[in-house]
Amino acid sequence: MCDDFTLEQEEAALKRMKLSRRQFAASVGVAGGAGAIAALSPAGNTAMAHGSGGLMEGNVSFPSEDGTIDAYFVRPMGGKHPAVILWPDIAGLRESYETLAISIANEGYAVLAMNQYYRDAKAPVLGSFMEWRTDEGRAKLRPMINNLSSDAVMRDAKAAVAYLDAHEDVDTARGIGSCGYCMGGPFTVYSTAAAPDRVKAAASFHGGGLVRDDDNSPHKLMQTTQASYLFAIAENDDAKAPNDKVELRKAADASGRPAEIEVYPAAHGWCTLDSPVYDKEQAEKAWRRMLVLFAGL
Repeated sequence: MCDDFTLEQEEAALKRMKLSRRQFAASVGVAGGAGAIAALSPAGNTAMAHGSGGLMEGNVSFPSEDGTIDAYFVRPMGGKHPAVILWPDIAGLRESYETLAISIANEGYAVLAMNQYYRDAKAPVLGSFMEWRTDEGRAKLRPMINNLSSDAVMRDAKAAVAYLDAHEDVDTARGIGSCGYCMGGPFTVYSTAAAPDRVKAAASFHGGGLVRDDDNSPHKLMQTTQASYLFAIAENDDAKAPNDKVELRKAADASGRPAEIEVYPAAHGWCTLDSPVYDKEQAEKAWRRMLVLFAGL
């Protein structure tokens, strides 16, 4: 995931931009404002169309076995819509992921962006990805990360599905999609395993920990699901673990699950709007492939 291996690419990107971490954070983080982040998104400035009354959005909370989950929920006004569960990267739910949720909602989906750290704090835990790269940010998140076992995330996914299925704006005749970034990549597969009759599509972008040795490894869980998959892999993640894509393909084929597995010519974090390695061209490609996947819900 976002370890020292990927840090090298971030440092190189900042050097090319001739920006310090502080300067970059100010340009696209909370200090940069919603408009600055929206302009970077694959959907462009239409990500903020809710301002014209096209979308309904707000913070919500709902029960889980482990407490009360807080999340950001956005959907088109009027009618019922297929739902999507969005799992943020390691820095958690924040403005950049609310912007992504808005972009997906503008495509006709009811999007629930999760605070995976709700057991410890309400979102935003960090204001930007760059805070994760500080000593203070890492110290703050490490104990929270330790609470996120695969079983814990599956309980959270079940709670999210229950919330969505009970909501009047969600079309329960359609399947639910899931998308996740970095840490959230494997969470998408956990979601399909937690509610196989409801979560029918999962898109993982530069996901970490998709292939492991334990029984709850995402690639092993695919056989328990009824979903279709998109695994968009960063080139530096692939360089570090080149066999992961092979094992993912084997697992998908053995499970009879449709899966698009591709290594993108971009660094880990390329879909994250407030990351220094954000690659708009490759993010737009990944975005289009996700929309194709979700069209089958």
